[in-house]
Amino acid sequence: MEIVLAIAIGVLTGAGVWLLLRPRTFQVIMGLSLLSYAVNLFIFSMGRLGLAIDKEPVLRPNRPQDLLHYADPMPQALVLTAIVIGFAMTALFLVVLLASRGISGTDHVDGSHSNDAQEMP
Repeated sequence: MEIVLAIAIGVLTGAGVWLLLRPRTFQVIMGLSLLSYAVNLFIFSMGRLGLAIDKEPVLRPNRPQDLLHYADPMPQALVLTAIVIGFAMTALFLVVLLASRGISGTDHVDGSHSNDAQEMP
């Protein structure tokens, strides 16, 4: 299971970096989203204490109340907060993208017009 998780984190990170290097603004935003998903998955996997099986996230009455029998709640809280912040960041970036495209008429990161864009008279 660890190798599947490591490959998923690597693929998300690689795709996110590749999209960050693209010239279009929407691709950069999607790259940032993929990178945030990869970081969230990484933080969540590190909080599983070696991806231990049979560790419950909820306290039970017949088990001792120590971290040997339960999952660590801190990475789960951090990932949940990061998901909310990432969603707000993506929404803000999309609004800025639409405003920038409306003002400049292009969606390139550097603001220049591309050769394939047709200007309307």
